[in-house]
Amino acid sequence: MGREEIDTAPADDLIGHSTNLVGLPTRILAGVAFNAQPLPTHISGVREMNGGLFEMLELAADLGEAGEAFTNYMMAMFGIDREQREPGERSGRRRFRSSYLRLIKGWGYDSNSPEGAVLKGWVESRFGIFPTFHKERLVRQTPDAWATYVTEKMSSRFHNNSIMTQLDLLYEFCQWALCRFAFPEQSHVTLYRGVNDFHEHPIRARLDRRTVVMRLNSVSSFTAEREIADCFGDVILMARVPREKILFFNTILTSHPLKGEGEFLVIGGDYELCILR
Repeated sequence: MGREEIDTAPADDLIGHSTNLVGLPTRILAGVAFNAQPLPTHISGVREMNGGLFEMLELAADLGEAGEAFTNYMMAMFGIDREQREPGERSGRRRFRSSYLRLIKGWGYDSNSPEGAVLKGWVESRFGIFPTFHKERLVRQTPDAWATYVTEKMSSRFHNNSIMTQLDLLYEFCQWALCRFAFPEQSHVTLYRGVNDFHEHPIRARLDRRTVVMRLNSVSSFTAEREIADCFGDVILMARVPREKILFFNTILTSHPLKGEGEFLVIGGDYELCILR
């Protein structure tokens, strides 16, 4: 694929910040060349500052044990015990503590929710990649849409318990789990997404009748099961997603809010996708 095919986006096209926390230029991270030949990607300082977690993970015999170790570590670090994860089990008023599980649950209900904005904001902060859509298309000509997104991603309701650090740890655990247990022999995972139109994900280049370069939203839901994707749209997008662009996947934890749909949360940018009908 030639470079000229990647530079065909309109003049108001937005990609992201010039800085991020993973040590690679954002335009490289967000490009199809990175997806074809990914580089090891880590959020600066996370593994170094949480050495105890990764020492525990190395003792795990399988992904289930690793997920349990991660859950216990997060409960100890951020006070995410059962009562805080399941409101209403105890009477009395308790202080709301944001958690990565609450964000995932909110995303599962609606990717354009405030929880979805926080997840998109995390990608923007750590990877430098702007979202393309939050309730409506995010382009230079829609300042009100940007204002809504910024207001929701910065909501104090979700920033009272080091939520960005929680997501950093989730990403690093996900990368560890993908390499160690889930897909140790694969650099990429074939995933599917059902859509009814391309309003959320603008097409940047058409390579042939079925293949396009599309800019995915900063976080997008995919599934490993084609049959599940069929339930969410008339058009199916098929992508080879590098492990480095996966924030969360279905079997990473024994219990979580997205268990039923085999869901993967994929970090965005420009992807070469096959359109299936």
